[in-house]
Amino acid sequence: MKLTADLHRSCVNTLRFLAVDAVEKANSGHPGMPMGAAEMAFVLWSRHLRWNPRDPRWQNRDRFVLSAGHGSMLIYALLHLGGFDVSMDDLKQFRQLHSRTPGHPEFGLTPGIEATTGPLGQGISNAVGMAVSSKMMAARFGSDLIDHYVYGICSDGDAMEGVASEACSLAGHLALGNLIFLYDDNHISIEGATEVTFTEDVGKRFEAYGWHVQKVDGMDPEAVDRALIAAKAERDRPSLIQCRTTIGYGAPHKANTGEVHGSPLGKDETRRAKEHLGWPQEPAFLVPEPVKKTWEQRLEENRRAYEEWQGKLAALRRSEKAALWTQLSRERTLPQDLAEQLAGAVAGAKMPEATRKLSQSVIQKAAALVPAMAGGSADLEPSCFTAIKDGGDIDAGKHEGRVFHFGVREHGMGAVLNGLAYEGNFIPFGSTFLLFSDYMRPPIRLAALSGLQSIFVYTHDSIYLGEDGPTHQPVEQLCALRAIPNIQLWRPADGVEVAAAWAAALERRDGPTVMALTRQKLPALPRQADVRAALRGAWTVIDAEQPELVLIATGSEVAAAAGAIAHLPEDLRARTRLVSMPCVERFLAWPRDERRKLIPREAKRVAVEAAVGLDWHRIIGDGLVVGVDRFGASAPEKALADAYDLTPQKIAARIATWLKA
Repeated sequence: MKLTADLHRSCVNTLRFLAVDAVEKANSGHPGMPMGAAEMAFVLWSRHLRWNPRDPRWQNRDRFVLSAGHGSMLIYALLHLGGFDVSMDDLKQFRQLHSRTPGHPEFGLTPGIEATTGPLGQGISNAVGMAVSSKMMAARFGSDLIDHYVYGICSDGDAMEGVASEACSLAGHLALGNLIFLYDDNHISIEGATEVTFTEDVGKRFEAYGWHVQKVDGMDPEAVDRALIAAKAERDRPSLIQCRTTIGYGAPHKANTGEVHGSPLGKDETRRAKEHLGWPQEPAFLVPEPVKKTWEQRLEENRRAYEEWQGKLAALRRSEKAALWTQLSRERTLPQDLAEQLAGAVAGAKMPEATRKLSQSVIQKAAALVPAMAGGSADLEPSCFTAIKDGGDIDAGKHEGRVFHFGVREHGMGAVLNGLAYEGNFIPFGSTFLLFSDYMRPPIRLAALSGLQSIFVYTHDSIYLGEDGPTHQPVEQLCALRAIPNIQLWRPADGVEVAAAWAAALERRDGPTVMALTRQKLPALPRQADVRAALRGAWTVIDAEQPELVLIATGSEVAAAAGAIAHLPEDLRARTRLVSMPCVERFLAWPRDERRKLIPREAKRVAVEAAVGLDWHRIIGDGLVVGVDRFGASAPEKALADAYDLTPQKIAARIATWLKA
């Protein structure tokens, strides 16, 4: 689509002033980035990007990730002009309650948004996951069917964040030639010039990662276009196009200053900017007719590409790969007896056994039943036991497999998993020690916020990991993770509960699942309920008809609590109920009457978990938490159980003392 210089300029200024006007109306936002990046964004969308607003999630669309999510009005303007269901009224409601144009882009809220961005570094890291997902799909169905690119715009802030370094290093290693980012190199952050803190050569750093790097004038559309063409020719290297831009371009007094980064221009500077760029003062939110027609032409070009691709998809659906395509898409179905089949994988397991080892057996069965499963660990597979046997490694030029090696990059791993989950073709999982969930909390939170089917598998779940000591022993992590809305955290006590956890994770499509698994071996539980009971999140291990005392435990403490009952005063033993609660969130979703039937309000309530127990009071009220209220210590597990009063005898003694008080 060839445009005159005047029409091109009008298209770019439309993007600029839609952003300026929206920020002014809201009296809140970041106008500088859209004003400076509008030029390169328009070149990308008008000459390279493929999309279809009537089918926003079609498989072979190009992806556009605005990693610099503070510049959200840029993408909202692009989506509006690009025909997506983002109306002019939506633009005028920027940053208002319940609007579809929030302060930072949110996946699932606004059509056309590929990832929830704003926390810097996450978007470009998500894009790595999207790009590898595309490579994995192309390896299975051919590059004639899957040949799209993952594009994005990142900022100086993205380049500073460590998570981007982790993920981009992995992208270079995996030779993701379908990943292309425009770097909005404007040299300004909120505090002013980036030279105050950031003087490294970013281009050379990315070259060291294995990226193809170009430097261009980001305000020169032809230079940007040539760079994009060159980047697309790089089949075996991701590309970074370092675009020197002017933040707040067109604002006479605020351009190239920190002030324009995160504050409205103000009425006077808005008027001057429009004068400076030859833009009408009124009306606000102007989209000239020639600009509308230009976007309509681009939509027609993309429509033809979409229809051509649909013909290819129809041919695939008639081929032997049709069933696999269904399993790697939103049409995916799972066996109705998935939980039972997974429980069968550990039915003959020798006990005692660690839940991480039981999980290993369940993973193999799950991978055979669910072709979409793919994942790995942050350099800890020999400890986490999460590899899919014979699944094939994913590596540079080898994307047919299902096993990732993320390296010691926990934060990057979480963000890449989310990128795979945004795509929706694969059900991604990643593993490390529970303590290191702290290194990857931002992507866990974003997975919950975005409703992503990311699975985070954590082993070494308590002080009982032993001799590695308090630097590796999680204490507060369970409580902290449960505090995140829309998380389902599973801490299974035996093989059946491990099977239930994996079944729940594979079936759940509206948010992430976290598993906390033991290093130490656990005994078999007395069991009178099947995997379906565990799948509900809570079940009765030892019952009492009208309990006077209810013990609630998770993971390794279920067996310890069962043992403690034998050490309670004789008259209390028969009136004590033991509940295993592998997933608190699932239990809390029960109807209130059912919850009260399992845990009566008139009974004394005790929670037993080898962790900080602040979160248990929402279930036990003013009951007793038998937990760990300090850091761990380097010692064998039995010595730790004794020292931290978590043996059956000492649990019983703590309960008895509390009851007397």
